[in-house]
Amino acid sequence: HRDAFRELVHGHIDILFANEEEICSLYQTEDFTTAMNQAAADTHFAVLTRSGQGSVIIRGEERIDVAPVATQVIDTTGAGDAYAAGFLAGWTSGRTLAECGRLGSVAASEIISHYGARPLVNLQQDMEL
Repeated sequence: HRDAFRELVHGHIDILFANEEEICSLYQTEDFTTAMNQAAADTHFAVLTRSGQGSVIIRGEERIDVAPVATQVIDTTGAGDAYAAGFLAGWTSGRTLAECGRLGSVAASEIISHYGARPLVNLQQDMEL
């Protein structure tokens, strides 16, 4: 279903969330930069996570590199969903894209620091929302 999904992404998606493996698979390349550039051309903006390398937010010609939040990785289940939730919490409260990425990283780092996909701390308080 790659062709159908690419058609959906092209011009129909406001915010595309993907991890590095997913975006490279979508654009059938092993090169993250190539996939990132294609995502930037196809969407209003893309939010791409890169595990221990943090994340990249692309909007038009703007590129924001977001550092990961240091933590001990125990279980990555739910990390992408937590990142998206943190990002969107920031976005809906009027934060800058860089701050949205930081909030996503905070949320993801909490989730991967233990088993299970539910936070063990009050993320709203930790994220200063």
